[in-house]
Amino acid sequence: MIDLSTPLSLASSFRFPLQSAESRREIAWGALLLVLLPGIGWFLNMGHRIVVVHRMQHGEPPWPAWKNYPQLLGHGLITFGGMLYYSAPGLALAYVSWALRSRAAAVAAAGLLVAATLAIPGYMSHYCREFDPAEIYNPLRALGRCIQGGTAYWHAWLITLCALVASFSGLLALGAGFLFTSVWFWQVAGFSFASVFTRRFGLDTDAAPDRRMQRTRRALA
Repeated sequence: MIDLSTPLSLASSFRFPLQSAESRREIAWGALLLVLLPGIGWFLNMGHRIVVVHRMQHGEPPWPAWKNYPQLLGHGLITFGGMLYYSAPGLALAYVSWALRSRAAAVAAAGLLVAATLAIPGYMSHYCREFDPAEIYNPLRALGRCIQGGTAYWHAWLITLCALVASFSGLLALGAGFLFTSVWFWQVAGFSFASVFTRRFGLDTDAAPDRRMQRTRRALA
């Protein structure tokens, strides 16, 4: 099984959401929810990814994770609130740049939005650990964690961007395939960053001893 003890690579990340019949069923259900519950389905999928990571951090199989839908929706809303919080300064400055036709303000707004995007992974995996909202609303701490992630953090970004490009292949299936590939993409991204931050900060310290030993052996191999 590919889990957080597996060395991070393009192959392991791309295969993670597809590695079993159960994981593929969960992708299909996530895609169906995007159609059945527009908007709400997106938040449910966000919550699903959080629970998948949470289960792995605690030494449990990642699936099944489509359970307790109110809880999944809550996780999705809380973490999305963090995204808005991080992006708010950049969005506000973008509005100012549009209102004043200021190129300097537009450049500054773009810089703030990029910084916000880079910082968001710095709270996601820590929130997954104990579902503590206090882990979210500290952009400087989140950005600091990203810096501490070093080259592994940028490796996760490279994998995520490759998955993003690959996900557009779903448009070839009359557009409907994009529902499935977009859910797959977000799971690849979630797994990649969770792998980096869980290892760097020991977020799986209470995982089963055999899984910790397996991770150590892989690291030494």
